[in-house]
Amino acid sequence: MQGAQLRHQPPAPGRKPVPRGASRMVAKEPMSVRLPKANFGFLKSLFWPVLLVVLGFGTYEGAQRLLPYADRPITKIAVQGDLSYISQQAVQQRIAPYVASSFFTIDLAGMRTELEQMPWIAHAEVRRVWPDQVVIRLEEQLPVARWGDESLLNNQGQAFTPKELANYEHLPQLFGPQRAQQQVMQQYQVLSQMLRPLGFSIARLELRERGSWFLTTGAGSSGPGIELLLGRGNLVEKMRRFIAIYDKTLKDQITNIARIDLRYANGLAVGWREPVAPTTDKPAVAKN
Repeated sequence: MQGAQLRHQPPAPGRKPVPRGASRMVAKEPMSVRLPKANFGFLKSLFWPVLLVVLGFGTYEGAQRLLPYADRPITKIAVQGDLSYISQQAVQQRIAPYVASSFFTIDLAGMRTELEQMPWIAHAEVRRVWPDQVVIRLEEQLPVARWGDESLLNNQGQAFTPKELANYEHLPQLFGPQRAQQQVMQQYQVLSQMLRPLGFSIARLELRERGSWFLTTGAGSSGPGIELLLGRGNLVEKMRRFIAIYDKTLKDQITNIARIDLRYANGLAVGWREPVAPTTDKPAVAKN
């Protein structure tokens, strides 16, 4: 048996042989890697609040310095809207106490409330216009009927009370409890549309406390006004019944009818006018 032979291999070209028994050198890490890194998270979280405070303070100081130059006195009031019942002079007088304020301190909400307290103003819009102007846009009330003896009703069924009612006697007159203004207005609009094709208009519509309705037509091409007793409930159905019977039997005699009672379930009752006695003229007596 031959003994094992160890052969010594020469080192590869360009590579130094490693001495036997020597330890291998380990490269040292840089100092920046071995030292703990600084934590700037706290400073970053503090930076934005401080910046916002500084900007807010700067803005406030700038506004305080510029405000005396920007906050000018009000020099012009522009009133817009189609005004038929009120004058611009009346509007200017009403808002005179507010005009003494400056551009930023003028009380727009108070001015609007003051204007809408005027009887003929339904809605007011008030806004500023740089640098020293206030623009007011007004909507007037649209009177549709009289409410009782002292007020008018607009198209929304809301009552308002102008100083003078003498010029509105031609409007229909509506009556009812104070809480029923809109209800009476709605019934007036419905019944008016139903009567219009017959040549009738409504001169008076009343809702009494117990819920009964009474209607008086206006005098016109269909003859003198007549009174319709409608009672409580089913007003549209009762009006349709009246229209059907009117076309068949009542149309030719309408001038002799004073009232029609529609409070029956399936019919109506007619109240006739009293005949007017003919007047006899006395013969003229000649005097010597």
